[in-house]
Amino acid sequence: MSRIDELIARHCPDGVPRRPLSSLGKRNKGTAITASKMKAIGDGGPVRVFAGGQTVADVAEDVIPAKHVVNVPSIIVKSRGHIGFSYYERPFTHKNELWSYSINDADVDQKFVYYYLLTQVDKLQGLARATSVKLPQLSVKDTDNLRIPVPPLEVQREIVRVLDQFTQLEAELEAELEARTQQYSHYRLRMLNSIVGESVSLDSLGKWQGGVTPSKADQRFWDGGHIPWLASMDISDESTEEIRGRVTNVAISETSLKVVPAPSVAVVMRSNILRRRLPIGLIHVDTTVNQDVRALIPRPGVDAAYVYQALRSVEEEIRAVCVRTDGSMAAVNSAAFFSWEIPLPSLEEQRRVAERLRAFDALVNDLSVGLPAEIAARRKQYEYYRDKLLTFEEAEV
Repeated sequence: MSRIDELIARHCPDGVPRRPLSSLGKRNKGTAITASKMKAIGDGGPVRVFAGGQTVADVAEDVIPAKHVVNVPSIIVKSRGHIGFSYYERPFTHKNELWSYSINDADVDQKFVYYYLLTQVDKLQGLARATSVKLPQLSVKDTDNLRIPVPPLEVQREIVRVLDQFTQLEAELEAELEARTQQYSHYRLRMLNSIVGESVSLDSLGKWQGGVTPSKADQRFWDGGHIPWLASMDISDESTEEIRGRVTNVAISETSLKVVPAPSVAVVMRSNILRRRLPIGLIHVDTTVNQDVRALIPRPGVDAAYVYQALRSVEEEIRAVCVRTDGSMAAVNSAAFFSWEIPLPSLEEQRRVAERLRAFDALVNDLSVGLPAEIAARRKQYEYYRDKLLTFEEAEV
């Protein structure tokens, strides 16, 4: 840090000039391609195609017009929905509603520009929301006209060196966490496979309770509500502690909603997230659920935490066999799902297995301990120093 301060004091004591992003290099257009075509041609080729959010496809060189492929390091602008930027150094293109910048000014370090743009995400997200409430959307001029500080190249490169160290450390920690997660998945499956006893269908484990979405037009169902209402977006692959929705007693009395007593196991049955994974949650509070979720109320002799662990151990197998993706909305085939079988030992053994897996799970997933906490701390530290390093007094024109 002191070296950067010294460089700034030496080279730009009176502030740093700023220039529009469009003046630093070339803005690249995209290519006309649909999500379905990306999925069809994404077979691991050398050209990466970027779409909105985190969606990418790696395709062969001959399936994208050569004039649309960018072969130099560039910054991709995620201009719709969640605004963001990606830095990419290999051949790529993107959908034509996105755009990218290839910095070609000899006095400007492209990665420096990328790091600076990351500090502007919140500002640009607010601008996108103000422009288009339904789906936040940036225009080309919003980024073209964005004024970028341009300190001397030596300063830029030193800042990039420091921030690269932070991102490399975070990448190493995330790789280690991924390895531990894989280790946990292997351990869980091996432990459950070692259970000796009868296998039973999911349908026989208790009552699977569904729900509805009370009319949003009737505020009596929502205003001042205190009863949790679980939606598919609330279900993650760990114990579900945060349920954002709340309904009133009126919703319980005047609709078909029923309270699911805790503990229960919730599974998303209808959502396009099922194209990627099968969300399963262990619910620790009494709750209601919406129409896209089924929650298991275990019968006597069945432990909810054990069922949760057993389902997670075969999540991908269940998704492969039971999920239909041929319609506009992915959905679980109920008959196939409820006939799926898991081993069911004695209640005492279920609890022993669930507790051992819960303890191991905590080491991997609990944000208060271990690697996840360290990653979160490093990310906060990185963001703090990034914002501090990239804040400059502007030179008077």
